[in-house]
Amino acid sequence: MGFLSKLVRHKPVELLQAEAGKRGDFRRVLGLWQLTAIGIGGIIGVGVFVLAGQQAALNAGPAVVISFLIAGIASAAAALCYAEFAGLIPVTGSAYTYGYAVLGELAAWLIGWDLLLEYALIVAVVAIGWSGYVQSALASMGVHLPVWARGAMNPDKPGQVFDVIAAAITLGVATLLTMRTEWGARFNTLVVAIKVAAVALVIGVGVFYINPANWFPFIPERVVDAKGVGHFGFNGVATAAAVVFFAVFGYDTLTTAAEESKNPQRDLPRAVLLSLGISMAMYLAVSLVLTGIAHYDTLNTDAPVADAFKGLGLHWVALTVSVSAVFGLISVLFAFMLGAARIWYALARDGLLPGWFARVHPRYGTPYRPTIALGVFTAVVAGSTPIQKVAELVNIGVLSAFIVICSSVMILRKRKPDLHRAFRTPLVPLVPLIGIAFSIWLLSELPAITWKVFLGWVSLGLVIYVFYGMHKSKLEQLK
Repeated sequence: MGFLSKLVRHKPVELLQAEAGKRGDFRRVLGLWQLTAIGIGGIIGVGVFVLAGQQAALNAGPAVVISFLIAGIASAAAALCYAEFAGLIPVTGSAYTYGYAVLGELAAWLIGWDLLLEYALIVAVVAIGWSGYVQSALASMGVHLPVWARGAMNPDKPGQVFDVIAAAITLGVATLLTMRTEWGARFNTLVVAIKVAAVALVIGVGVFYINPANWFPFIPERVVDAKGVGHFGFNGVATAAAVVFFAVFGYDTLTTAAEESKNPQRDLPRAVLLSLGISMAMYLAVSLVLTGIAHYDTLNTDAPVADAFKGLGLHWVALTVSVSAVFGLISVLFAFMLGAARIWYALARDGLLPGWFARVHPRYGTPYRPTIALGVFTAVVAGSTPIQKVAELVNIGVLSAFIVICSSVMILRKRKPDLHRAFRTPLVPLVPLIGIAFSIWLLSELPAITWKVFLGWVSLGLVIYVFYGMHKSKLEQLK
């Protein structure tokens, strides 16, 4: 086999489907609602508790609900494509495995390699944010950590050395994920239930305090500042849509647990669509309620939902929301670390990374080696890096995966139109093209440092593939 042909060799869909039925690497313990909870856990987080208010204040006004709607339509286009593949190829690895089936080994390796870093960095960012919430809560009770343990080294905050709480929570989640999958899933479902209940409380109580005058003007007039930068108007709504888009994905993490699903071909597509649908309903409702109970220009705070209820004198609601936000962020950590560990496992099982990582725990049936490695890595990053530095690096991998998935749906429809699909993406090629167009637009908006790190990581991945993965690949051994 020539060099170029090795790069595009792929696993036929029929082979992956046959393997999915025979594999016994994992214990099939996850039902529809546990999978859906993983998806909701990955989606609902800072988008509800922070971004809705901040983007209303900074860019969109009450029309932030339109921003979420635009972002939701774009995300739904990718979700529909994920749902088709989830039912078609119910194998651990998500976008990596789907790319392997359609685009070939090199493309699959690069997307898997990239998602591995992206998911890990998302875990680190959320852990740092979680640490901030917890330290704030402790401080309100008169408990303060030593200065050195409050955060990473930062010239603006002298004396800080390491964020102990951020490191501890990533190690704690990694430990949970090495235990039986159903134990972690039950805990995650409980946490997600608390988070959903808090959102329902915001909507159920807030609707009685809405002042319709706060919704006018619905789209504030465009204002140009001294630097010539425009704010509000429909351009502001579009800008806000680009920002909140990053709050409306996360359903992709549940597809990495395909081999732990009791009935993957039926439940995975449903869980993808249910998790996004439920989350979008909550986002839209919270956006309307929040901008109805408080004027949009008061919402640019670290905790806009809690602060809005404090302004109404409903401190018990504010406290409930703050506590729920702390618990809710744990489910985001759970979803993305679960996804990263299973992608790592899939890469190792296919021979593209050392097979030592493709071992499940003899007692718990979990991919404990990559999970522990990720726990240590994210603990170091979260403990030693300021949040703004890590946050600049995330999202490029997920957007790249969206392009791969949407493109692959169109290619496979042409290449193998007669394959049985448990779920079919509607309006192909229109829906996939919408997903691709939005992803390319958002990629163009990312800062230069993100692209530099991305290209550096991809370059490292190419070196590893050429000198290791290409020769150790299981497909290479089958020659």
